[in-house]
Parts: sequence; C-alpha cells; structure tokens
Amino acid sequence: MIELCEDRLANIQKTNSYAIVAITKHGVTLARKLAATFSNSDLYYMAKFEKGDEKERNIQMFTGSVRLLFPALFQSYKGIIVIISLGAVVRMIAPLLKDKKTDPAVVVIDDKGEHVISVLSGHLGGANELTREVAAAINARPIITTASDVQKTIPVDLFGSRFGWQWESAEKLTPVSASVVNEERVAVIQESGETDWWHIDTPLPKNIRVFSSIQEALPYDPEAALVVTHRLLTEEEKSILHNGVLYRPKVIGLGIGCNRGTSAAEIEQVVEETLFELQFSIKSVKAICTIDLKKDEEGLLEIVGKHGWEFVYYSPDQLNGAKIEAPSDTVYKYTGAYGVSEPAVRLYTGAEQLALVKKKSGNVTISVGIISFE
Repeated sequence: MIELCEDRLANIQKTNSYAIVAITKHGVTLARKLAATFSNSDLYYMAKFEKGDEKERNIQMFTGSVRLLFPALFQSYKGIIVIISLGAVVRMIAPLLKDKKTDPAVVVIDDKGEHVISVLSGHLGGANELTREVAAAINARPIITTASDVQKTIPVDLFGSRFGWQWESAEKLTPVSASVVNEERVAVIQESGETDWWHIDTPLPKNIRVFSSIQEALPYDPEAALVVTHRLLTEEEKSILHNGVLYRPKVIGLGIGCNRGTSAAEIEQVVEETLFELQFSIKSVKAICTIDLKKDEEGLLEIVGKHGWEFVYYSPDQLNGAKIEAPSDTVYKYTGAYGVSEPAVRLYTGAEQLALVKKKSGNVTISVGIISFE
C-alpha cells in the first residue's frame, strides 16, 4: 500500500515502462482491462476499490490525493496513462513539466473509455503512438491534435528518428515545423541515409519537394529546408539553413586496425582528424569495424561505448574474401588476414568505392566507407 504524503516522494515499485492510473470505480474496471492487454505496464489505483487479487497481479494501491503520485511517476516512467478528467490531469502535471525532450508521454482516457487523448510529449515522448495503441486496445477513439499528425506531413522534430538520425541543432525546429504545416515551400535535401522515411498512406504533400543536393534545391527558393547529409557544409551551403534543420544520418563505417594496447585517446584523435580531413560529421558514424582478434581491444571498446557506436568484427577468412587494394604480407603474418581496416569497412558498408581506402597514423590504421541506401 502506498500512502501519499506532501513531504515525501511516493514509494512506487517500477517494473515496466508505462504506468496506468485510475481513481474511480469505472476507471478501475477499465484500467484493469487495459493492464491485462498492456503487459509492459504497472497499474495504480485507489485502495477503496480493492478487488482482492492485487498482490498476485502486482497492482499497487494508494491512499491520499492522486496528485502526490505524479512526481514519482514522472521521473520513473516512459509513459503515463491516466483515467481521470483532462482538466484535472493538466492541473496535476503542470508543476512537473520540464522539457519536451525529457517529459514522459501522458495519455488521458475518459471514464467511459470512449476517447483516448494525447496530452503531453506527443512526438518525442511517443504519446501519439501510445494513444493509438491504447485506443485500439479498448476500442476507443484516439484524439491527436499535433498538426503534423493531423495534416499527414513531416514531423520535423522526429524526422528520421526511427533510423537514428540526429538533428544538429534544435534552434530552427519550431519555425521549420511551422513552414511544413503552413504549406510553405519546403525542400528535403537528402545526400545520404535511408530513403524510405515517408511511411504515411498518402502522397508526400505538394508543398514538399525532394532534392539530392543543396545546389539542386536553391533554384526552388525554399522557405524552409530539411537537409540530410553526413557532410560538413561549406559556408556557402549553410545559407540554406537560415530556416532549416540539418540532420545526421548514421551512414559512416570506420574500419580500424591498431597495435595491441593502443589507447582510446590515440584512436579517437585519428578518427576525429580523419573525419575532419574528409569533411564528415562524427555524428554520422554508425560503427567501427575490425578483425575478431581485436574484439577485446580496450581502446576500441572504450570508444564505441562512449559514442554508442556498433562494434563489428570479422574473421580473417571473411576479410580475405573482400576486396583489398593493397594487401599486406606483414599484416597476414600477424593476423591471418591481408588487411583489416579496408576489407572490414567494405564488408560492413557494402561500398565499392571507399571515401578513404587506408591511412596509417601512429599505431592506428583507418579506412572510411559510406553506407548507400539507393
């Protein structure tokens, strides 16, 4: 039993990603039904509606004002599904709001279970998608008011997020979103990355045109731009961002070979210097690729852990089966492969032409390839 008090945080037991909260008789019945469908949820309701099976179903009951439950829920759950009136929920969560990038999704259901309303963190927090799922589970009507969802256009703040794309700066997200929903001329300029980003069952809106380069887009005189590239833009190209958002797709593979014991600092310095020479963004790196002899190399493990990159390694036989422009008998003597960085990045990216075939710097050898989605 949770006793809610003003002077301390509620002692909740979080097991799953979502919380379901109810405070009325009908709400509790609906919440129990929903919790049985949503296996990734924890159920909370007032102790006065105890059914007797709460312990075996891991249902948490509380006494006191439900308002005092929300601070603990807010900092613990990815999403909160509340069967309480919308106005009451707004008043209770208002003091807890911080930022749309960190606030949990909040979804409200009316007491009869007829409507499911996306209230908070519709895009970044996933409330819109959660609303659709909850509505489907209880056969209710989803209510979503986010303009880009209603008008079936590009959600600028989430563009490419399912592929891991990152925007460079949040500064222009709001004005570019306004241009998109207000049907101004919008250019999507895509030089790299996944091309199947339009997944809505209607054609791309007529005000949005897709270009393969900034130079191609400039004559269109766009009022807003969404630029998808792994390149660092030139000063001239940056003019397109006066009302634009720059996205970094995960398309760069780094082939790395190094001497045993090479420090993470040395490897990272070579990576940064090489990417700058190529005028590539480190935010577009997807993976480090190497030989399986290096799968426990501490320097490599430290770097991929720091940046959240994939760490891929191949056997000598796999590496020898790939194209190698400059095979090395010395490398073969120590590893059983005629090359490491070059064939590893070819295998990972599938690139016929590498951005950098091979460069040796100190204890590190590096090759760079770009994943093509054409």
